[in-house]
Amino acid sequence: MGLGSTAKKIQIISDKAEQMYKQVQQLQQRIINLEEEVDDTHDTVDSLDHQLTEQRELLLAIADEHGIDGDAILADAAIDSAEQPDDSGDEAEPTASEPSEGSATATEQ
Repeated sequence: MGLGSTAKKIQIISDKAEQMYKQVQQLQQRIINLEEEVDDTHDTVDSLDHQLTEQRELLLAIADEHGIDGDAILADAAIDSAEQPDDSGDEAEPTASEPSEGSATATEQ
């Protein structure tokens, strides 16, 4: 009976090893999928960054045509953003879209 229980233990170990191997394969596939998602996200962020840069340049050119100092407006917005406490990270965005005091005087020119 010693050989029977040994064979049973070997079978249990073999089954566990096979199960673990399948889990490792699943984890490898998940990692590969995550890497692909990260690469896709990186490409999207790069594209959005490029579009944002183009839009900023266009807006600065339009502001310049209308006699508005776009660089001063951006500087004021950066100062306002830096002065605000950043508790949740979401507070800086609403004020960035609102006109700052400097932008009101620049549009009045």
